[in-house]
Amino acid sequence: MHHAAPDTAGPVPHRAVSKLQALVRLPTVSHRDPALVDVAAFDALLGELERQFPLLHQRLELTRVGSHGLLFRWAGADDARPVVLMAHLDVVPVEGTWTHPAFDGVIADGQLWGRGTLDDKGCVVGICEAVETLLERDFTPAQDLWLSFGCDEEVMGSTAQEAVRVLTERGVHPWFVVDEGGAVASGAFPGVTTPVAVVGVTEKGVTSVELRAEGRGGHASTPARMGPTARIARAIMRLERTPFAPSLPAPTVELLRRLAPHAPRALRPVMAHGSRIAPVLTRALVAAGPESAAMTRTTAAVTTLSGSPALNVIAAQARAGVNVRTMVGDTVAGVLSHLRRAVDDEHVHIDVIESGEPSPISPFLDDPAFALLEATIAEVFPEAVASPYVMMAATDSRHFTEICERVYRFAPFRMSKAQRESIHSFDERIGLDDLVDGVRWYTTLIERIR
Repeated sequence: MHHAAPDTAGPVPHRAVSKLQALVRLPTVSHRDPALVDVAAFDALLGELERQFPLLHQRLELTRVGSHGLLFRWAGADDARPVVLMAHLDVVPVEGTWTHPAFDGVIADGQLWGRGTLDDKGCVVGICEAVETLLERDFTPAQDLWLSFGCDEEVMGSTAQEAVRVLTERGVHPWFVVDEGGAVASGAFPGVTTPVAVVGVTEKGVTSVELRAEGRGGHASTPARMGPTARIARAIMRLERTPFAPSLPAPTVELLRRLAPHAPRALRPVMAHGSRIAPVLTRALVAAGPESAAMTRTTAAVTTLSGSPALNVIAAQARAGVNVRTMVGDTVAGVLSHLRRAVDDEHVHIDVIESGEPSPISPFLDDPAFALLEATIAEVFPEAVASPYVMMAATDSRHFTEICERVYRFAPFRMSKAQRESIHSFDERIGLDDLVDGVRWYTTLIERIR
């Protein structure tokens, strides 16, 4: 395995780099079982934030939320149109073989390597450093600014819901919310070399179900046909062969329209008139690969499997976990009826573990808040095309749709295809210059709020 030598020469990195390094070195891995959480790591992270961003902690009003969540209020000149900036402090466990250890915060090849650099401590530092810099200049925002940092986003925890409760009790109805989600993505669409600054204006709903088959079990030397494991295996293959119907929601049509001038000549007319020839375009996206296919439909991924506890024992019960990402326009009820039809086996039970509908679509055409995000993107990332899109993953911000109609998902960092694939995988890393530009984006956004 090749280990790149850490950078030693060159200019001194921006101070945001060492701040992100300090946060990455604290393994704040969240777990669904609170007993497995390393509470000391989260305690240390909150202490580190206070050390790295002293003015933010001195001058902003802090409300603790959940076990380690933070909700800051920066009083503005007015509070009629408050704005919420969000990120989360927790990370997922380390998987795979890393070029540099996941919690060492190594700087090499012009990048900072480590779990959480992109998801989502980069955004935490981007927001906090922007606020700290503006406080050093005695800047006052035009509107109240709230910073909401959750601590259990990766396990679909309740801290964000608690933050929404606090804001509701205080009568805060945000003008807009910005959370993680999109990015300045390169290599995102076949044949398009221009980077795309995708801003999530909605996100798919997350529903988890378990397929369960039961039988007598017994000794492996006398197997019967269609036992629990065989039924589950057949159910999985039936699901695989029965994808959900594709469709093209309005944000995807707009995304393709904006990308059309940058696409290969043959594709331009198709992309420019997506709403008129949606079926053709949908088929093309499905064929182009998993990233673009997921933009067109509800997806179901089989993620966990369990059967017998021993090699010589026939399973009395077999289970398969299925993670469903429900497309805008579909519903949980529709998803469950599709799964039942596809599996088509009365002996396979479908148990709902958790369910969530897709988020409503936030305004993106002729809307002042979205226009502000676009203008800020144009200033900091002039090379990119800004566009709305449907976000495939789930964020804490989905809970904020209860109190705000403009919830946007955008991490202001350039991300290559390899970097996007490293999120929740191995070799997660952020470019040092890209982190600095992210800080600049948040700073510019705060300055431009009116």
